Amino acid sequence: MWRQGSTIMAEKPVYLTIEGKKKLEEELEYLINVRRREVAEAIRSAKEEGDLSENSAYDEAKLSQSFVEGRIQTIQAQLMNAVIIEKNGQSDEVHLGCKVTVEEEGMGQETYEIVGSAEADPTEGRISNESPIGKALLGAKVGDVVQVDTPGGQIAFKVIKIE
Repeated sequence: MWRQGSTIMAEKPVYLTIEGKKKLEEELEYLINVRRREVAEAIRSAKEEGDLSENSAYDEAKLSQSFVEGRIQTIQAQLMNAVIIEKNGQSDEVHLGCKVTVEEEGMGQETYEIVGSAEADPTEGRISNESPIGKALLGAKVGDVVQVDTPGGQIAFKVIKIE
């Protein structure tokens, strides 16, 4: 939880697979133990060059520092609010952590893994439970046809297989 003014706000859960949590932990360790030192050294080196008002190396290093520290805070918050997605084998309906094969009329079959937004990577077939397709598929069963509202219009997907 965090405070905004005097109001306590609860962070929403961050759904992660075990693999996704491990990747975040590894990234956090790298940022804290390696990248943070590299950026600090770049800042120190740029300061030694003298006048900071027109020192692009210093500006770039400070920008990198800001990014690194922001990413560290983001990952720490995600890990603090992590809810691990359990893979329970076969299921008769789509839920977080499962793989679902769908078919759009006139198109081939596609398989998606339903994950939390922190792990979503559509190029790898990993879609968020909060995305339009992910939301529409949650709770669907084999044979169901789900309608998905997308920026390009409505699309119908038939659920072929759930793993």
